[in-house]
Amino acid sequence: MHDRGVTRAGTGTRPPLWQLTLLAALGVPRAVAHDLELVGSGVNTLLALAPPVCWVLVVLLARIPDPLRTLTKVGACHGVLLGAVHQVLWRIAYDGDPPRLGGDLAGLPEVAHVVITRGFAFGSSVVTGVLVGVFVGLVAWGLGYVLRR
Repeated sequence: MHDRGVTRAGTGTRPPLWQLTLLAALGVPRAVAHDLELVGSGVNTLLALAPPVCWVLVVLLARIPDPLRTLTKVGACHGVLLGAVHQVLWRIAYDGDPPRLGGDLAGLPEVAHVVITRGFAFGSSVVTGVLVGVFVGLVAWGLGYVLRR
């Protein structure tokens, strides 16, 4: 009998989506603290670096067979969570003065400003999350390779 979560070589398991989501959620406190300006730059940096370090430790200790793919998924989920946090805290973060489009787009209806700026903010969070996941996945892959040798 073959467990779908275990690799053929038996060197590790592929974590289910709920576990990837929990790893991704480690970055939510930093987004909240940043948007609400609750911490200074030193604590903010610690809150930003701690989740990716935890991601690497988890995939190495669990002997995840494909850390690049796994952490890219974690990063994508992380980006969606960050985007959601930023949307929820949007009015507070911008203190009633949200960004507006300029130039030829300045005359668009208010709803267009909201949809475009919020849409791009959410999209940039997702892209950033994916890129962080790819980078951290490459680091984990490289460390795993070195540690196996």
